[in-house]
Amino acid sequence: MRRKKKNTEELTVSEVPVYGEDPKPQKEKIDILDITKPKAVREPPKNRKERNRAMVKASYFMVAMFLSLVVYLVYFNVIRADSINSNAYNTKQSAKENMIIRGAIYSADGQPLAITNVDAGGNESRVYPYYQTFSHVVGYATNGRSGIESVYNDELLTCSSSILQQIEDSAQNVKVRGDSLYLTLNTSLQRAAYDALGNYGYNGAVVVLEPDTGKILAMVSRPGFDPNTISQDWDILVSDEANSPLLNRATQGLYPPGSTFKVLTTLAYIRENPDDYQNFTFNCQGLVSMGDVNITCYGGSVHGSETLEQAFMNSCNGAFATIGTELEYDAYRDICEDFFFNDSIDLVLPTSESQFELESGSSVGEQMTTAIGQGDTLATPLQMAMVAAAVANNGTIMKPYLLDYIATYDGDVVREYNPSSYRTVMSSAEAEILAGYMTSTAQSGTASALSGNGYTVAGKTGSAEYEIDGSENMGTHSWFIGYSNVEDPDIAIAVIAENGGSGSSTAVPIAKYIFDAYYYGY
Repeated sequence: MRRKKKNTEELTVSEVPVYGEDPKPQKEKIDILDITKPKAVREPPKNRKERNRAMVKASYFMVAMFLSLVVYLVYFNVIRADSINSNAYNTKQSAKENMIIRGAIYSADGQPLAITNVDAGGNESRVYPYYQTFSHVVGYATNGRSGIESVYNDELLTCSSSILQQIEDSAQNVKVRGDSLYLTLNTSLQRAAYDALGNYGYNGAVVVLEPDTGKILAMVSRPGFDPNTISQDWDILVSDEANSPLLNRATQGLYPPGSTFKVLTTLAYIRENPDDYQNFTFNCQGLVSMGDVNITCYGGSVHGSETLEQAFMNSCNGAFATIGTELEYDAYRDICEDFFFNDSIDLVLPTSESQFELESGSSVGEQMTTAIGQGDTLATPLQMAMVAAAVANNGTIMKPYLLDYIATYDGDVVREYNPSSYRTVMSSAEAEILAGYMTSTAQSGTASALSGNGYTVAGKTGSAEYEIDGSENMGTHSWFIGYSNVEDPDIAIAVIAENGGSGSSTAVPIAKYIFDAYYYGY
């Protein structure tokens, strides 16, 4: 069958049917094949590809936006859930307060640190039986929130008791009680630490840890505040810039560590000279001068010929300032940063970041002052307690923590918190050397007042100079860090007494007071 040829005759527009109007002859002629899609509007293949690419890009963008939204929702509802739930401005918490009586907070030995009393008229009042003693750790919940009251606000306003009990209480129009928190704090040690600072008349801080678990047994900051009267006292507390009573000095106070820092300088020297550190000798004349920098030993002491251990025991500034000029910067910095200098400590309470500023371009004077814990070097009492705990625990720092477990108001355990290793900062052999030096210091060195008390101690004193109120007048903070029961350590401690003079004269007696309370009762 023969195929018909396409009609390619040229037609006038008048010959093409146009519906709805009278055809008018036109001279313009067009190809009948092009009537449905004129050549002028056809899309070249190149343009179609570009349009497809644009559509693909738009699709990728929409997918990226969707994934970003998912990530944000996960971050908001999972990672930040605790902080958001505990936020004082979260109105959801206010609604929960209308339904649940705030849970209690107890010490490790079961003493109530914060409880909610309800009178016959149903009026609730938050009570802190130990007044200022636990103020910075436990915090307050009656004028905003702080401390444990803030961090675990959601848990305190959650009732995990049996559903049947909750239904029964609801049916009787009785508010249920929130869960209780049991902290790691020991009441006797906390009171002893608070009173020890107060008895000697100093502002400052004390931190007591279990070296092998990381449990915080005591955390004191003076001056404190009474959380029972926080609303009435608020204006006075926030305006007292000289004493900063709301500041938790134990975790947020930054101080020059003084000679307690020599523990890390000694470790750096031993690590750089593993086969020769025992041959170290230094002839102390009471003064070392390099360039325009003069370093003297505390109180003008002259120690004479010393080994490294003797220089440590005597807290000889001249010996350690000289060592500071010989250390390799990067290795020294690495050691200090392992011990959380220039790093944050993971604790539920706010913490300040300690500072180690020494670098390759630092001057000789900066090298010397850094090695003795002065200059721009700053540390928190918590961090220095962790330094002592690391030596006591054979070179491993355990993660410090404050919450032991959560229970329902009638005693059923809801959640427990277990010890965990934070990081290993030195070998057991290095820890053993430092432990020996610190034991000698407590037996016959600057902390010898801690010997002969029925328990053994390893420690290091510190006397840290600082400028008073930005003036040229200098004061001296008194430091002690160490641990007890050297062969099988029980507790590690850090003490700082602001403007307390030498570590031997003030911090050591405070530490002894606390050690005695631990072993003989308070």
